[in-house]
Amino acid sequence: MKWITMLLTIIALKSCGNENKDPKITLKVNQKTFVTGDTLQLSLKNKKNIVLDSIHYTARGTRIESTHRFEENAVLGDVPIQANLFIEGNKYTLNSNVRLLNKNAPSLYTYTLLNEFPHDKAAYTQGLEFDGETLYESTGLRTKSSLRKVNYKTGKVEKKIDLDASYFGEGLTLINDKIIQLTWQSNTGFVYNKENMEMERSFVYNQSKEGWGLCNDGTQLYKSDGSAKIWTLDAQTQKEISYVEATTNKTIVTKINELEWVNGFIYANTYQAQKDVVVIINPKNGAVEGIVNFAGLRKKVEQIPNLDVLNGIAYHPGRKTFFVTGKNWSKLFEVTLQKK
Repeated sequence: MKWITMLLTIIALKSCGNENKDPKITLKVNQKTFVTGDTLQLSLKNKKNIVLDSIHYTARGTRIESTHRFEENAVLGDVPIQANLFIEGNKYTLNSNVRLLNKNAPSLYTYTLLNEFPHDKAAYTQGLEFDGETLYESTGLRTKSSLRKVNYKTGKVEKKIDLDASYFGEGLTLINDKIIQLTWQSNTGFVYNKENMEMERSFVYNQSKEGWGLCNDGTQLYKSDGSAKIWTLDAQTQKEISYVEATTNKTIVTKINELEWVNGFIYANTYQAQKDVVVIINPKNGAVEGIVNFAGLRKKVEQIPNLDVLNGIAYHPGRKTFFVTGKNWSKLFEVTLQKK
């Protein structure tokens, strides 16, 4: 098994020229984990002192120097590093990765409960968003997935579109008089006319293979795929443009789920977290700026056998309040948030 261990510890070396001329050069980094403000130092281990025609380094595909300072607003998460070597007309690429964490710890938030409203306990809530006084909801589970228009005060479902039994409904958002809904593992999303809730077309995912949460800033869409990544999508074509990774001062946060855009930040549920929390994410660099602890709400709903996690967060701009619920929760809660 010794050869397997050696193979796993060698940094990948790919040749775009003559693959038989392996220069046996490796890329070295001064450390593997950084915070914003730290300096990355790159070097080569060149035991045979092979003469290089030239070399250039990149981070996330952008050219950098061998000594590179991570700026305060740098995109966080796992950063792919490359060294492109040119030797006797052949190009070789050395790959490595470093992790860039946020320098600051997230602020902690709590909530004040304002109101409790009825909610369909048969709804496996996946997405939640207001349009004026109307609440739109997407529900999941195969054979039970739907798109709904809901009167949030009474809990009455005013209109419901059932998805085909093969689809597992996920997040939704409203933009440009359209409703956009995701499905989970079918690599498919749907675009509906907001006025009559009739489906106009479907679209496929590309780089983001699964559909989890969805929100928008009025211009672009933001999509989670169950990992730490939040993808920016073109609102017209739903094609991925770029992504950030939700990152704290200690780790990358995975299983980012339902999303809500509020005043320049993304509020996100985390699926199957140990606590009922929402993280507040800077969409420009992925920094987790805050964590909201919604402890206690789950105890206030009917304790049915299929009761599941907190999921579903919608902001009401007119009331300046948040509405939260969960999967198969019998109540919808209106709250305000306060920093501890």
